Amino acid sequence: MTTQRTGSAPNSDALDAGVLKVASVVVLGAIMAILDTTVVNVALQKLTIEFSTSFDVIQWVATGYLLALATVIPVTGWASEKFGTKRLYMVAIVLFLAGSMLAGLAWNIETLILFRVLQGFGGGMLMPCGMTILTRAAGPQRLGRVMAVLGVPMLLGPIGGPILGGWLVDAVSWRWIFFINVPIGVVTLLLSWRLLPKDEPEATAPFDFAGMLMVSPGLAALIFGVSKIPSAGGIGAVEVWLPAVAGLALLVAFVLRALRVPNPLVDLRLFKNRAFTVAMVTMSLFFVAFLGGMMLLPTYFLLVRGETTLHAGLLLAPQGFGAMLTMPVAGRLADKVGARKIVLPGMVLIVGSMAVLTQVTATTSYWTLLSALFVMGLGMGCTMMPITTSALQTLRPADMARASTATNIVQQTAGAIGSAVMATILAALLAGKFGVPTAQGQLAATAAILNPASHEAATGLAADAFSTTFVWSLVLVVLCVIPALFLPKTKPAAPAEGEVAAPPAMVH
Repeated sequence: MTTQRTGSAPNSDALDAGVLKVASVVVLGAIMAILDTTVVNVALQKLTIEFSTSFDVIQWVATGYLLALATVIPVTGWASEKFGTKRLYMVAIVLFLAGSMLAGLAWNIETLILFRVLQGFGGGMLMPCGMTILTRAAGPQRLGRVMAVLGVPMLLGPIGGPILGGWLVDAVSWRWIFFINVPIGVVTLLLSWRLLPKDEPEATAPFDFAGMLMVSPGLAALIFGVSKIPSAGGIGAVEVWLPAVAGLALLVAFVLRALRVPNPLVDLRLFKNRAFTVAMVTMSLFFVAFLGGMMLLPTYFLLVRGETTLHAGLLLAPQGFGAMLTMPVAGRLADKVGARKIVLPGMVLIVGSMAVLTQVTATTSYWTLLSALFVMGLGMGCTMMPITTSALQTLRPADMARASTATNIVQQTAGAIGSAVMATILAALLAGKFGVPTAQGQLAATAAILNPASHEAATGLAADAFSTTFVWSLVLVVLCVIPALFLPKTKPAAPAEGEVAAPPAMVH
């Protein structure tokens, strides 16, 4: 593949103007995709009333987007090579823009869900394709720094989404949670055309249709089944285990076939690289533990402390500020030393702050909570993107598209599993406290808290459920330390194009 570079050579130490321009385009696209996964959640109650439908139906506004995301990600690596990353990135923006405009104009719940699926197809390609463009433009020597840049929207999305969504729904209209993407998308499309380096499509193997028919529906079915656990009250419900088992069967069939065919849709040969494999295992556990735990915080502020959606979003801001302080430093260090020296101290900070959250009550001071969130953000800035950097540093440039696809599949699947696991644990604990079935735990807690006669006792019981759930999250974060101990202790050498990436020596 011939790729036009701008600015200084990719192996130079500083991020030159050309790389920063590419990064600005990729970050804008990532902000759109990630914001949209969180900004809609705060509007679901309003949409339920607007379309006179049930909460089960309205959940498909979020679920349809997530499933479209999971379906299209596996195809992105092949499509990047076949059509070129710049072309594919611009197509993804157009799809996302079209879905956003149409969703804002939706006239009933069916059309809203349909247009959200269209939006998800575009959003699913934005992150892996953008990551490929950015890593190729920067080169392996500056991978840590560009990963830190790409981490900014991953932090701002979960924090800014509820704030922006709450304000738009309350002050303007629910339609503007979709229309807000239009100006951002138009600017991103124009900047993509002007600033992204042109790359030519390369000769690719025939498209793996059989693999696509296994991995895309398999991921969608698995994530759908897992996402139904909280509302169904556990894994025993048919709507949980049936799609989850079907999805796992399809994914196992894909893996068995991919090990035998020459050019599978997702290249499992990447896992022969020990550094890549260790980083993927660490990332999987981290996303299950950390993202699952972070889902609890806004719910705690809303349910136990009685905050508005907007205030709950603002109270999460210290986490983002902490991460923004350490992420650039961690990115710079990731280009100079091994990931283990950065990730392990970051996990210590996360474990310490999570331990504070295991002690939350209905009256814990906001100073304590916000301090814990700030420290947690400091730790998050040292962990998430350095782990990704460790996965990619020893790969050839030609492997970046497929590696970005694999990385995004891991992140989406692990994040969905983590959120479902923590939501189920919380629902079960609330159900036990209030003497109702698991699926009704949060509803019963809400009703008891809203009743003035039982408010004080109910908030205490609910806070106990949250503190116990944080204990489970803490245990999972501690487990992340085990694979993190096997991350490279020194920076591995990146292979040149045409070389085979040899597994780096692991020094323990």
